[in-house]
Amino acid sequence: MKSKNLSENILRAARSKGFKYIDLPSVIEANHIVQRSGENFKKFIFSFIDQNGSELCLRPDLTIASCLRYLENNLKGKEKIFYSGQAYRKSQNKKDSIIRDQVGFEIIGSKDEKNDDKEIINTSLKSLQNIKYTTGTLTIGNVEIFNLLISKLDIPKRWKLRLSRHFWREKYFNDLLKRLETNSDVDPTIVEIDKKRYFKMLKEDLSKVIAGRSINEILKRFDNKIRDPRGAKKGENVSKIIKEFLKIKCPINKAANELNKFFKKNKINLVVDQKYFPISENKISKLNVMFSASFGRQLEYYTGMVFKIDIKSKSKNRNIINGGRYDKLISDLGAKNQVAAVGAALNLKKKKKKV
Repeated sequence: MKSKNLSENILRAARSKGFKYIDLPSVIEANHIVQRSGENFKKFIFSFIDQNGSELCLRPDLTIASCLRYLENNLKGKEKIFYSGQAYRKSQNKKDSIIRDQVGFEIIGSKDEKNDDKEIINTSLKSLQNIKYTTGTLTIGNVEIFNLLISKLDIPKRWKLRLSRHFWREKYFNDLLKRLETNSDVDPTIVEIDKKRYFKMLKEDLSKVIAGRSINEILKRFDNKIRDPRGAKKGENVSKIIKEFLKIKCPINKAANELNKFFKKNKINLVVDQKYFPISENKISKLNVMFSASFGRQLEYYTGMVFKIDIKSKSKNRNIINGGRYDKLISDLGAKNQVAAVGAALNLKKKKKKV
């Protein structure tokens, strides 16, 4: 299966569903990336200073470039778009750069979440037409369900914020669960350091943004932490519930039932219905449709439904398309209000080049 054929299939599928092709800027302001992902991510982008003293960078991600276009052009209402191009990042090996050829399509600014999610998945599935493969799997997860579970657990608010915020960072998330199990939160020394940082920040512009959060938001979190620096009671039991939840994996048509059985067993006041699952039955030839509670950890900005399509062709497994909902991304980039957005993308090639 050639990447070119797959790319053409995706572009045809998007056009047939009424998506409009757009060009995206190759260069964006570096602060948009740093504000969202923090200073540590800066080492992975190609940045430079222009003649006006502004720090710019080559786009490391086409989804972010697309959302910036929507924001900077002050667009309103529903927009169905698709695009293709290259994304640029540095690899862990500083001597190499990674160039990804990407094709993507999105629905932005719509209020019809259920149907939009379904349309993005159906458009992705249509791109598989004329592609030869023996078997495949469509895996669906939902970050919102995980966050709903966390909101119902008997732990301090700051622990809920931590677990939700770091769900996508699997290794660090597992370290947090270990701390939770031993009721290890913060010690008096850390509290005193936080107090000093808190009072220093009080003098700064509250609208200033650091790593995707305003000073005002950071102050609120510091306030909660300083006021209640105790360990989380019943931490071991809560950690056990979270780990058990993340193991849930089943055919999509059994997902709601399996989740609700889990909530009832653990006395969690939560019920999910079919709206969380854009596809409720497996009617797709050669494709298994599965729900996985742990899926959705590959990107920080996902907020709801997430999915991926993997196929097997000539004894080789290949990931075809990844996508999901990211309703907070445009507001994280600077919009005053949250803008609904859902999309999917395919990384066609990954080229390494010496710097």
